[in-house]
Amino acid sequence: MSAWYYADRNRNRQGPVESAALARLFREGRLQLDSLVWREGLANWQPLGDFAAELGLLEDAPVAHAPEESGTLSLEPMETARPGGNSAADFGRAVFASRESVAAASPYAAPAATLTNRDSMASAGGRVVYAGFWKRYAASFIDGMIGFAITMVSVIATMGVAGGLGAFSGNVSPGAGAIGSMLLGFYAIPILFQAAYFTWMQASVRQATLGKMAVGIKVARSDGQPIMLGRSLGRWAAYFFINMASCGVGTLVSAIMVGTSERKQGLHDLACDTLVVDKWAFTAHPERQNDEVGSVTIVMIGLSLLFVFGYLALIIFSATMGGR
Repeated sequence: MSAWYYADRNRNRQGPVESAALARLFREGRLQLDSLVWREGLANWQPLGDFAAELGLLEDAPVAHAPEESGTLSLEPMETARPGGNSAADFGRAVFASRESVAAASPYAAPAATLTNRDSMASAGGRVVYAGFWKRYAASFIDGMIGFAITMVSVIATMGVAGGLGAFSGNVSPGAGAIGSMLLGFYAIPILFQAAYFTWMQASVRQATLGKMAVGIKVARSDGQPIMLGRSLGRWAAYFFINMASCGVGTLVSAIMVGTSERKQGLHDLACDTLVVDKWAFTAHPERQNDEVGSVTIVMIGLSLLFVFGYLALIIFSATMGGR
């Protein structure tokens, strides 16, 4: 069912609510046919009456209640045309000014005071470009290379420290030191780095890791709001534990969902109510969103294929040399 937003009598945005709840508000007299409503897919806020048939509002229409006015609306009388004056221009200005005054005083005017560029889907013109499989794959590839570099540095550093301490004290056997440094360098430090990296970057102003920035995408809540640190950490933890518990099957399922679902959400996105969208989505310039894959994504796909072919070639070469 559709999620609706509506402007109440104080011109504040309310929602989201389901279609049935919106119809109930109308039947209770809390909304009128000229109340402004919006849902995903609409370019602008529109009167509720435009969707009367869709929502079944006219089957049991309520008695209309006059909206409560916080002040008295007064319109200045239009001046009569003077000889030699530009009466047509005066008339146009007077009518335009009166319409602006009525719109400003109407409780059903678009709630501009509360509908900011960031917190309303309507500000994005009702159009959101979701990040598909290839863009997210390219972003993950870049972030993966960063994580691999950190892992190598941590392994070398921990093995060096463990070896130095063992040689200095003489109490730690080389085998125990090597095992401890490998566990610390390969698992503990990289996992902590990933948790901090993804949590902090996706909760930052850019709402994206370095990989996502490179391909032009970001993470947001389903209503367009940026995610906070707690939700960002939960999103990473959901991805990590789903992958670990399913031995990688969860990652495969998420990849299929990202490639085929309407809103391109993986399992961790559904668990944390998040979306991965174009960096211009939910901003004042939704027209800058890009549906194309992009050159950075294409380059990253090419590099990943080179790595795969290079790895396979190395395996074949090693097997061939070992058989001699």
